[in-house]
Amino acid sequence: MSAALFEPVTLRSVTIPNRIWMAPMCQYSAVASGEDAGVPHDWHFAHYAARATGGTGLILVEATAVSAEGRISPHDLGLWNDRQTEAFGRIAGFLKRHGTVPGIQLGHAGRKSGTDAPWRGGAPLALDEGGWRPLAPSPVAFGERHLVPDELTEEGIAEIVGQFAAAARRARTAGFEVIEIHGAHGYLIGEFLSPHSNHRTDRYGGSLENRVRFALEVVDAVRAVWPEELPLFFRVSATDWLERDGWTPDDTVAFAALLKEHGVDLLDVSSGGNATGVRIPVGPGYQVPFAARVRRETGLPVAAVGLITEPGQAEKIVAGGEADAVLLGRELLRNPSFARQAARELDAQVYAPEPYGYAIH
Repeated sequence: MSAALFEPVTLRSVTIPNRIWMAPMCQYSAVASGEDAGVPHDWHFAHYAARATGGTGLILVEATAVSAEGRISPHDLGLWNDRQTEAFGRIAGFLKRHGTVPGIQLGHAGRKSGTDAPWRGGAPLALDEGGWRPLAPSPVAFGERHLVPDELTEEGIAEIVGQFAAAARRARTAGFEVIEIHGAHGYLIGEFLSPHSNHRTDRYGGSLENRVRFALEVVDAVRAVWPEELPLFFRVSATDWLERDGWTPDDTVAFAALLKEHGVDLLDVSSGGNATGVRIPVGPGYQVPFAARVRRETGLPVAAVGLITEPGQAEKIVAGGEADAVLLGRELLRNPSFARQAARELDAQVYAPEPYGYAIH
């Protein structure tokens, strides 16, 4: 029997050659200011090209901000101008030429914006250190060291919805074939979803119906400009890992059904990131049950992520129907050719560039 991990999957008109996909992982390596702010450069090209030539079926480029103030850090990538669009075209084109479907995650960091790179501590930057005032659904800081964000007006919300749509148009111009909307990890869309961070009393707060409104407006705006034949993904945190007053797995299932109705083709199921001081039971595949439940109860295709590090483990997840694909993060940082390793172990075939043939056969 062939390995389920290496069966192609078709979403709308796009066929992804295998089920080993690269999760979006910020590199915090772009130029921070000036005309090259947010522009991918040689580091980003080499980083993604290596995973493509390693056989990865789909690569989701790291969280890319829809506006300058939407960046997590000053060194994040962005997609709000032509210079950025052109540079992304080089990356998307290379991925496609080497058998990988090019995708990109679009996001806005909300109250978690304006922080330093993780290897410098990841602390919020003061305004005189290159930081900026964050935006959020409510004036509630993420942590003690974070600035209290400015509460978005309805006009401000509409402006950001438009920024997502504009970035989606640019993504298509650059040659990407999949867009993922970042609604996880306590960034802006996730902040609206959770009652932990959303204390609004207008039509964007309170009930679940109101708290998902902004997310669905973004989805609708992106879907309206994104070609009908191309798939749209959404990343969600399945739980805030809070005992009360947080986003829950039940909420995720209800929300997934709505996303399906609004034209989302796959849910990327992660967790956490919206509350400090929580205990997360981290272990191999610890988030897979959340993805499996969404798939089982809504019929929406899902990708599982979180400490998936072994070919046999990944094969079991897909073959057992827990997810339609696996998204690898740190394991692909350690091993860009994970897909080729998995193909050898599972006696399957995977793309390899001809110049690497000496090492493959």
